[in-house]
Amino acid sequence: MKIQIALVLIACTVSAVFAAPQAQGEPIAIISQESNIEPDGSYNYNYETANGIKGEETGTLKKATSPDTSDVIIARGSVSYTSPEGNLITLNYAADDENGFQPQGEHLPTPPPIPPAIQKALDYLLSLPPAKRR
Repeated sequence: MKIQIALVLIACTVSAVFAAPQAQGEPIAIISQESNIEPDGSYNYNYETANGIKGEETGTLKKATSPDTSDVIIARGSVSYTSPEGNLITLNYAADDENGFQPQGEHLPTPPPIPPAIQKALDYLLSLPPAKRR
């Protein structure tokens, strides 16, 4: 019984050693970093790291247009980095209360084109009066 307990304790110790976070090397230096937050909630920030990662974002306050809505922050920004394959990846984005998050970048997947027969059917359905669209 003592041997089994000892083996369980050894197994737990070995598991804990392998589960511990592994060192990732030296931390990446931040070359530049700026941040500005205005009293109305608008902001801008940018940064660049020693390994070529760059980011920037600007947030502007959009005042409510009616009593039923509230003020929101509209954000626009970009992030760029070098992929493991050596390609420069740039992601531009905008986020607002009407259209949500809208990313743009050459690396993002795009849907295939709609086949002509399907597009023709969709156009036909859209041409029907609203009462017949069920």
